[in-house]
Amino acid sequence: MAVVGAQGARTWQSLISSLVAGRDLTAQDCAWAMARVMAGEAPAVPLAGFLVALRAKGETVEELSGLADEMLAHAVPLTLPPAAGPAEAAVDIVGTGGDRSVTGTSTVNISTMAALVVAGAGRTVVKHGNRAASSLCGSADLLEELGVRLDLPPARVGELAGEVGITFAFARVFHPAFRHAAEARSGLGVPTAFNVLGPMTNPGRPGAAAVGVADARLAPLVAGVLVGRGTRALVFRGDDGLDELTTSGPSRAWRAGAAGTVEEVVVDPAALDLPPSSLSDLAGGDAPHNAAIARAVLAGKPGPVRDAVLLNAAAALVAADGLHGDLHDDLRAQLAVAAASVDSGAAAAVLERWVAATGS
Repeated sequence: MAVVGAQGARTWQSLISSLVAGRDLTAQDCAWAMARVMAGEAPAVPLAGFLVALRAKGETVEELSGLADEMLAHAVPLTLPPAAGPAEAAVDIVGTGGDRSVTGTSTVNISTMAALVVAGAGRTVVKHGNRAASSLCGSADLLEELGVRLDLPPARVGELAGEVGITFAFARVFHPAFRHAAEARSGLGVPTAFNVLGPMTNPGRPGAAAVGVADARLAPLVAGVLVGRGTRALVFRGDDGLDELTTSGPSRAWRAGAAGTVEEVVVDPAALDLPPSSLSDLAGGDAPHNAAIARAVLAGKPGPVRDAVLLNAAAALVAADGLHGDLHDDLRAQLAVAAASVDSGAAAAVLERWVAATGS
């Protein structure tokens, strides 16, 4: 049942009161809240109260869907050209960030490197990302350091998907209205539902996604939103707190189950013959530091970072191509594809083409 105020209209007070009472909101209630944010009509105090009350109650799939769908509806459009193939066939590989607060370690940009590997394997990648928030180097920071220009008009961003096989939807460009939430969020000091919206609001609307979520509480809910849309999604979180499939131990993964449900499975790197690592093996630094590591991985350097990149690239390939059965079997097959992308030089060639195509 939708929340309305005394005069029959939704208000911040009515939504917050309902949340404080422990009642779930509808998708329409949350869409109303996000619409106010997008219009610049959400005062910082009630918006902060709404986010904290929503977190305290515990978010639902319907509530996250309402927020994400409304945010996506206000995004700057990103259209893929015919050369890129249909958006349904494209894939995103992205993490929510926030794992540094859990692990105390800022890791290298695993998903960004994995995106290049996936593109080198011939899949169209539409990566959504931003600058660093809680980490030392975000996906946008790394790509700029590698020579990819990001200050491009949306039409050109779309064209690159066809010319290069990969493109980057810079969140601050495609979601400019989300800046209106900055004041409320900056004063809270705690993560909220807004921290996990990125992977659910890719303006290119790819049909597949491999998503890392650092917040164990929200990971299955993000999977529920994506599966509910019909996205071929594989959502995961390392048991070590990483928003990646980790090689330091098992990870939890969520994927579509029977009748639109979300199924949880365990991914064990040992079962994939990947040697164990530690978080320190995956530690990163600033953009120049992480760029040097990325170039070494793309050049074929073996070791824990390569293993983690290939594992996460395999997850994106599984999402892109579809789940066919046992997840370990699917990942094992795609690990070979990811390794070939690197060892053949295809992944490095994608980066070279991307830098050249952006004129950097």
